Amino acid sequence: MSIATTPSAAPAAATPGRTSPATASTGRYRDQFIDVLRVAAIVAVVAQHWLMPVLSYDNGRLSAGNALTTDGAWAITWISQVMPLVFFAGGAAAAMSLRRRYVRLGQGPATSSAWLADRVRRLSLPVLPLAAVWLPLPHLLTWLGVPVQPVAAGAHVAGQLLWFLAAYVLVTALTAPALRAHDRWRGAEMVILAAGAVAVDVVRFTVAGGAGGTSADVLGYVNVVFVWAAIYQAGIMYASGGLDRLRGRTAWLTAAAGYGVAALMVAFGPYPASMIGMPGAPMSNMNPPTAVLLAVAVGQLGLALALRRGIERWASSAPVAHAVTVLSRRLMTIYVWHTPALVAVAGVAVIGLGIDTPAPFSEPWREQMGWWLLSLFAVLAVLTQVFGRYERSPSPTAHARPGRVVAASTLVGLGLLTLTLTGFGPLDGQTLQLGAPLAGSLAVVVGTALLRIHQVPGSVALEEHGRLKA
Repeated sequence: MSIATTPSAAPAAATPGRTSPATASTGRYRDQFIDVLRVAAIVAVVAQHWLMPVLSYDNGRLSAGNALTTDGAWAITWISQVMPLVFFAGGAAAAMSLRRRYVRLGQGPATSSAWLADRVRRLSLPVLPLAAVWLPLPHLLTWLGVPVQPVAAGAHVAGQLLWFLAAYVLVTALTAPALRAHDRWRGAEMVILAAGAVAVDVVRFTVAGGAGGTSADVLGYVNVVFVWAAIYQAGIMYASGGLDRLRGRTAWLTAAAGYGVAALMVAFGPYPASMIGMPGAPMSNMNPPTAVLLAVAVGQLGLALALRRGIERWASSAPVAHAVTVLSRRLMTIYVWHTPALVAVAGVAVIGLGIDTPAPFSEPWREQMGWWLLSLFAVLAVLTQVFGRYERSPSPTAHARPGRVVAASTLVGLGLLTLTLTGFGPLDGQTLQLGAPLAGSLAVVVGTALLRIHQVPGSVALEEHGRLKA
């Protein structure tokens, strides 16, 4: 499929509740279904993380468990583990955005590099105030007399979930070649990625020592690329119209097939039943990701596509459309700060007031969850209001040096990975360290600064377009 490069081509306005019109060469420009899916998935991630902790505090030591270790609660994770939907929606939105940029400025390395610079910068900017607050905060708290162990636990959690941004920067950097691959192979590339994920698991669990082996775990991290890139590629396929036939009965059958394959993999394979990592479990389906997540992703996508018409009708109402728009502008801020909000509320409730978490899903637990969620929402709302201004869409960049953008994106990704592994202080959960978190934060800062390339005003963009085509 050729990609149009004429500057006169422009996206048509979207009709409420429907995908906006698209040319045959560029696919969709905007899709309410994808917007709702992305917002709903992040909100579900936040809600799950807020409801999971089981906390108690005694003699200066914080103990943490997971409510989803309760018998049978693993089944919840087959729906609530929505990271596959996040990567799917991200791939669709990225494809629409990059094709729109191609139409405006022409296809080429300079255009895709400029797009990537804008995209990665949008992802990295919300992390800067997080680092500015959390690098000194653990040391300040211990200086004020708070015991080291709970402070170290909180500092670790504050950075741990940045793994998503690290992985997302990686797949975002692959968007341009992923688009070209789809245009050439029309979905076969997604099958190749999925087969790669299965092959990694086969080698991991048969040759490399199985679950719990060091070499097996190292090999398993190759699936960070295969698993998430395959799901991201499914989003690109959707944006190009490749999944339009998945509706109604076909979508329901797809959902059943995906969940059926996942059930077989869990029943007869080495995979745990939970789709999130559990405390003390010998292995996790998420860290590193396993191929069973691909089957669950098919199940979730089948359900989402089966409900697509209803979702679009619901999203076309003015209050819902407004809420989606507002939340979309602050999604990364919400994600980045929802765990610090959890740390703050848990610190006051559990350590300050001595309120331990009741037995999960018991009547006292259900009664307590009301004020717990309300407190968390209030704190996150304040944090989003304060720090949300750092999440802004940069003015469109007409050109960028590919080498500089790749180097900057690599720095941002490595910095986020470092913060994922170390958090903002602890290396062993008992002591506070500054070196690794500071190095990771500096990498994100330097990478973001390098992405602050010259912004070309709209009036100059068409002139730059002509130079790009020359």
